[in-house]
Amino acid sequence: MNILKHKQLTKLISELKKNSIVNNVKIWKRVAMDLEKPSRNRRAVNLFKIEKYAKENETIIVPGKVLGTGELTKKVTVVAFNFSDSAFKKIKEKGSVVSIEELLKSNPKGKKVRIIG
Repeated sequence: MNILKHKQLTKLISELKKNSIVNNVKIWKRVAMDLEKPSRNRRAVNLFKIEKYAKENETIIVPGKVLGTGELTKKVTVVAFNFSDSAFKKIKEKGSVVSIEELLKSNPKGKKVRIIG
């Protein structure tokens, strides 16, 4: 991981932990703990798994990388630390892609957000 990406990740983890304490929300602490793991131990989720478990118009967070195997037929918002190019394109066709930072700002209480991994 390059230095810039590592600094962004460190800052994101810090913001998640801080928000978890300030708003008394466990989901952000869980996401931070998952992102602190070595990259080889972080979650990697294929689109077919998101398709299988997500509900229509739901916000799904993957504390790791979303991979492009499978198709997405539901309109969902997918939030992740990283996306493969094919996953990003497929999600944009049906739903929307949001960064963890954007979700944290728009939904600090973590309401109606589900972790898949």
